[in-house]
Amino acid sequence: MSAAPANERINLFGLDRDGLVAFFAEIGESAFRARQVMQWIYRRGVTDFEAMTDLSRALRARLAEIAEIRAPGVVAEQCSTDGTRKWLLGVDGNDRANAIEVVYIPEGERSTLCVSSQVGCALDCSFCATGKQGLARNLTTAEIIGQVWQAEHGLRGDRGTDQRVLSNIVFMGMGEPLANYRQLVPALRILLDDLGFGLSKRRVTVSTSGLVPFMDRLREEVDVALAVSLHAPIDDLRDELVPINRKYPLDELMAACDRYTAGKDRRAHVVYEYVLLAGVNDQPAHADALIRLLGQRAAKVNLIPFNPFEGSGYNRPVERDIRAFQDRLHNHGLRTTVRRTRGDDIDAACGQLVGRVQDRQRRHFRDVPIRVAAPRAEA
Repeated sequence: MSAAPANERINLFGLDRDGLVAFFAEIGESAFRARQVMQWIYRRGVTDFEAMTDLSRALRARLAEIAEIRAPGVVAEQCSTDGTRKWLLGVDGNDRANAIEVVYIPEGERSTLCVSSQVGCALDCSFCATGKQGLARNLTTAEIIGQVWQAEHGLRGDRGTDQRVLSNIVFMGMGEPLANYRQLVPALRILLDDLGFGLSKRRVTVSTSGLVPFMDRLREEVDVALAVSLHAPIDDLRDELVPINRKYPLDELMAACDRYTAGKDRRAHVVYEYVLLAGVNDQPAHADALIRLLGQRAAKVNLIPFNPFEGSGYNRPVERDIRAFQDRLHNHGLRTTVRRTRGDDIDAACGQLVGRVQDRQRRHFRDVPIRVAAPRAEA
């Protein structure tokens, strides 16, 4: 790796273990310094070089000159009645102009952090609040990891514990993770590294709307769980709901999903996210088409009743229709769960993350009604 410019300190949150080893080699230090510094940052939550007492005084002074350990600053925090917490984090000067949202969801012994990978999103899924704001920029690896560090060590401080709080990380916040692939991969490695956050590969999930080439790259480079934002079982309807389908239609997407699990252990599967939109994709014929699409695959379906937001043009299905859809999939052998709505009173529920974005580089947003396409019933 090349050193940062003389007037710019390098943020060590942005370096995985190999990156830290290379960094220390460049400044004439041994590789074991990477291990020491990672333990200070991730196990002990220390970001002040002066407090890293097993480093020499000279090295601490040198690091303070050329490096930093800086997480995005907390601009605002909201707490839901159900225990969900949402932080607004500033990534450009710690103000509200450009900010991202991070959501902590506690549930029994499981504590999940939903992190963002971009400021905004360019994929323009029709039912997603984040997509309506367009894309400002990609997050750096340091900004991605900084979200996790900020939440993990902030929660530890609140609880007065040095034990790990977060059990699961999901890349289901703002942005399309695979559209920021270069910054995503080092972040994943830090999450999995025993000297980093030490999470199991099954407890780190990358969600994608279907960027097929990067799904294949991810399989080869980092072993993590995969979630696919499916939302429709036929191309005509998915073209409308998830426009990336026009580039990578269902046959290509499903082939990539099959490749992702091929050769992995028998428990490996893809989670298919399916937002239920009243009268759009929640009818029995849609359930039957979904059964045909997934029935022979290693799959789990996560049904997400739509979380309304102003101007969406969609409605949440009634409970009866949600349960009927779930039962239809269950009865044909598909593992299916209904995601409980969490944090909707603070706009932290799935599809509601917006943040605040300036200088947006928007792609064309179609202000047209969604055409409801029903799949043909099997003869």
